[in-house]
Amino acid sequence: MKDASSTPALLGGAKAVQCDAKDVRDAFTWPIITQEDEAAVLDVLRRGAMSGLDVTYAFEKEFAAWQGRRYALAHSTGTAALEAAMFACGVGRGDEIICPSVTYWASCLQVFCLGGTVVFAEVQPHSLCIDPADIEKRITPRTKAIMVVHYLGHPADMDPIMAIARKHKIKVIEDVSHAQGGLYKGRKVGTFGDVAAMSLMSGKSLAIGEAGILVTDDRGMFERAVAWGHYERFATPESVESPELKPLAGLPLGGHKYRIHQLSSAVGRVQLKHYDARAQEIRKAMNYFWDLLEGVPGIRAHRTDPKDPSTTMGGWYSAHGLYAPEELGGLSVTRFAEAVRAEGCSCTPGANKPLHLHALFNTADIYGDHRPTRIAFSDRDIRQPEGSLPVSEKIMSRTYSVPWFKKFYPEVIEMYAGAFRKVAENYKALLPGDPGDGPTLGGWHFFAHR
Repeated sequence: MKDASSTPALLGGAKAVQCDAKDVRDAFTWPIITQEDEAAVLDVLRRGAMSGLDVTYAFEKEFAAWQGRRYALAHSTGTAALEAAMFACGVGRGDEIICPSVTYWASCLQVFCLGGTVVFAEVQPHSLCIDPADIEKRITPRTKAIMVVHYLGHPADMDPIMAIARKHKIKVIEDVSHAQGGLYKGRKVGTFGDVAAMSLMSGKSLAIGEAGILVTDDRGMFERAVAWGHYERFATPESVESPELKPLAGLPLGGHKYRIHQLSSAVGRVQLKHYDARAQEIRKAMNYFWDLLEGVPGIRAHRTDPKDPSTTMGGWYSAHGLYAPEELGGLSVTRFAEAVRAEGCSCTPGANKPLHLHALFNTADIYGDHRPTRIAFSDRDIRQPEGSLPVSEKIMSRTYSVPWFKKFYPEVIEMYAGAFRKVAENYKALLPGDPGDGPTLGGWHFFAHR
């Protein structure tokens, strides 16, 4: 009879994760809020300066210096910052942006508000980032920008992407919402493209509240972003240098109010001071977790080479692993994740569902144009049916979430890694009763073109 310690907990064995609740809580608590953060927020509250700009200006200056770009513009959300980045690139009616299908919707959906549309590209199965080899074939005379997402903290392969963009004279936007502070070949992600934008909401690696920020070295793009949704900073012709924008000063071009509130700016200034050290500890903890699982059949680390400090995962937002079911007798990732959860460890199958299969990008007429919004102003049908992006469509069955450690507590990390090892090494016992992944895991229900 198998020892209870090696029997999967799903089948009656003892759980792999059994530790003091306080240790677990400390290992995962994020963001780390101290009296310094509280004092900064209280100062804003007591001055009644929640909707002011003085703290925001200071935060923007410090963030720009930290990021290594000339300009930073804080926004109410990362979604707003990404929309402003699109507008800064000149995206308008009938224009196209290229974006990976496997990402959060805020990387691209705002393009509809500008009258533009999105063409989806494949992702690399190892990095889960946009595949440079798939970008060029999707470029047309209408392509205005490439949206590069540093997905789940992994830096995209920027050198070939930038070469393609410069060859075709199109802009590059970096979505750094998952990867603040990450490096690609010695440079911070967010410093390669023409403009970068990111979320800084409370769940992210650099978490300051409900907020976002845009960064660029281009004065003209910065001013367009200001004019789009920051009317109080676009109040007079003297507030901008652009001859195109001067006559329009006084009102927001997008009709938006995208100002950040200063409680988040205050927290941001404090969090930024400590972020690099805290992110370093996250990387140490996460790399230790994956080192413990090196060589375990069926599971792979979604990470950069830990021996190469010039390319890193930043704060390792929304940590995931890669799954190889063929090494575990075809055990579905759904069953695998279920068994890991039974061991006392959070684990969900999949990552973001591929966007190109959702009805919103295929049949929805959002603005009453009497044709799907995706192609409302297009010169051809650019919709991408099931089977058009095979790598993206398999990602849900080949990824799973893993614990996102914020502190280097070896004993805690070892127990959680033990849960994954235990399940993988005892996969044969889990094969009976495996329900498979099912249609809902692989992607959105596809609505046929019409």
